Amino acid sequence: MDADGEEEFRQFVQARWHSLVRTAFLLTGDQGRAEDLVQTVLVRVHRRWQHVSHSGSPYAYTRAALANESASWWRRRRVAETLGEVPAHADRAHGDAYAAYDTRDEVARAVLALPPRMRAVVVLRYFDDLSEADTAEALGMSTGSVKSQASRGLDRLRTVLQQTQGTPERSLS
Repeated sequence: MDADGEEEFRQFVQARWHSLVRTAFLLTGDQGRAEDLVQTVLVRVHRRWQHVSHSGSPYAYTRAALANESASWWRRRRVAETLGEVPAHADRAHGDAYAAYDTRDEVARAVLALPPRMRAVVVLRYFDDLSEADTAEALGMSTGSVKSQASRGLDRLRTVLQQTQGTPERSLS
C-alpha cells in the first residue's frame, strides 16, 4: 500500500476506533475481547484497504466484518460462559441518580444473554441504528431473517428486563 493509503487508513482508524470498540463490546460483553476483535478485524481491513476504501463505505464494511468475526468467535468457543444473576432493583427510589446506569447495565447483560446471531442483529439494528436491509447485508442474511431475529431478540430482552424489574408493564421498543 502506498503512503497515501496508509495515511487514509490511519485517519479512518482514528475517526472510527471508539464506535467500532463500542459495537464490539456490545457483541462480546468484554472490553478486552472487544478491543482484540477490533484489532483482528482492522488487520484484515488493512490488508484489503485499497479495495475497501474504494468500494463505498469502509465503516460499513468494517462493522460487518466485526459482526461476522464475532459470530465466528462464538461458533469456535466450546465452553459457554454464564453471566452472574442480575440483581432486581425493585426498591429503587424514583429520583435515583444511578438508575440510568443500572438500566444500561441490565440492558447490556440482557443483550449478552442472546444467542450470537440474534445479538449481532439487535446490536447492528438498534444500537448502531442500521436499517433492516443494511443489517441483512452486513450479516449476509435475508431481510426476513433480520426482521424475525430482531423481533425474537426484542421479545427476549423484554422478558428478561421485565423479570429483573419485577414490573410487567415495562416495554422495550
